[in-house]
Amino acid sequence: MTVQGTCDPRFSQVAEEFEANLAGRGEVGASVCVILDGEVLVDLWGGQAAPGRPWERDTIGHVWSCTKGATAICAHVLAARGELDLDAPVVRYWPEYGAHGKGGTLVRHLLSHQAGLPALREPLPPGAFYDWKLMADRLAGEEPFWEPGTRHGYHALTFGYLVGEVVRRISGRSLGTFFREEVAEPLGLEFWLGLPEEQEGRVAPTIPADPPEAPPAFYVKAFTDPASIPALLLAHEGGYMALGESDSRAAHAAESGAVGGITNARGLAGLYRPLSLGGGELFTPEHLAAMSLTTSAGADAVLLVPTRWALGFTRSMDNRYLPPADSEGVLMSGTAFGHAGMGGSVGFCDPAARLAFGYTMNKQGPGLGVNPRGQALVDATYRALGYQQVYGGIWLAPGD
Repeated sequence: MTVQGTCDPRFSQVAEEFEANLAGRGEVGASVCVILDGEVLVDLWGGQAAPGRPWERDTIGHVWSCTKGATAICAHVLAARGELDLDAPVVRYWPEYGAHGKGGTLVRHLLSHQAGLPALREPLPPGAFYDWKLMADRLAGEEPFWEPGTRHGYHALTFGYLVGEVVRRISGRSLGTFFREEVAEPLGLEFWLGLPEEQEGRVAPTIPADPPEAPPAFYVKAFTDPASIPALLLAHEGGYMALGESDSRAAHAAESGAVGGITNARGLAGLYRPLSLGGGELFTPEHLAAMSLTTSAGADAVLLVPTRWALGFTRSMDNRYLPPADSEGVLMSGTAFGHAGMGGSVGFCDPAARLAFGYTMNKQGPGLGVNPRGQALVDATYRALGYQQVYGGIWLAPGD
C-alpha cells in the first residue's frame, strides 16, 4: 500500500514501522504524526479509508477515547484561567450533582476516574447517548458505585458528560462549542466534538477488531455477570455500542466528550503540541506540571487490569506481564501523558522531550490499550530520540 506524506530522516524508523504495519501487520488505513520542538517532522498516511477509497491527507476518523484528552484540556483551560477549581466540590458548579451522597465529589475525582459513576444502573432509551441533558440529569441523580475518591475505575462512556457538564455550567457553552472556540480553532486543528455534516465525506468508517482468541477480563466479566459494572456499562448506553452505530450521522454529530472525537494523527498531535512546549498558548508550566501528575493508579475497578491516570490523561502503563488478552497498555516515558482510544489510536505529549505524537487508524485492535501497530510507532519515535526502554516499559531519555 502506498504511503504518502513527509518524514524527517531522523525518524526514518517511524516510516519503516508505518510501512510494515500496512504491508504485513493488518493495518488497513492509518495516519501518524510526530511533532518535535513545535515542528512537524513526521506526517504520514496510507492504506484504504474504505473499500475503493484511499486514505488521503485530509482523511479523518473516529478516535474513540482519545476524545477524553480533548475534554480534559477544556476543563484545564478553565482551571488555568481561575474559573474552575480542581479541588472544589462538583456541586459548586453543578448543584444537582450532589444527590445520593455525591456532595463530596471533587472536580479532580471526575478527571481521574474516581467519581464512582462509570455506568448507570437502569437502561437508557434508544438514542439517549445523543441527548446531553438526559445524560447529565441521569448521572446527577445516580448513586455512586463506590465512595468518590476512594478508588478508581475507568469511566469509559460517562467521563465526557461528567467533565463536559462542568465545562458547560461554567462557560455557558456546549462542550463541542467550547472545544472548537477555545482549543481547536486557536490551534488550527481539524478535530471535532460534534462533526459538521459537510465533513462527513472525509470520514474513514471504523472496522471492528477481529475476534480475539481470548477476550479481555473486562468483556469476560460483562458477559458472565449481568450485575457487574462492565455489564451495566455496555448494556445501559442507549445503543451507542451496537455494531455500526458509532459510524452513524447521529453519532458523529453528537458532542460526546468521552468517545466521539473525530480527527486524524495531525489533529491529535496538534492537540498536544502546546503541552509538549511547556504549556504553550494554553497553560503555564506550573499548571502543566499539576495536570500531568499521576493521581490514581493500581487495580482498575472497571477494566480489571492495572491503570494509571493523571487529571484526565493516561500515564505509561506496562501490562505485558498479564495474559495476552489483557497485555495491551501504553508504553511512553515517565514524563509523557495523553490518551488512547478503543482499538489502538493514541495521542500524547512528552514535555521533557518536547514531543507530541498522534496515531489514528480505521482497523481496530482487539485489546483495551494501544494496539501493537501503534505501539511500534511510539517505540520507533522514542528510539529515534535516543531513548532506551527499561524495566516497566518506561522509555528513558539519554543520560537518565
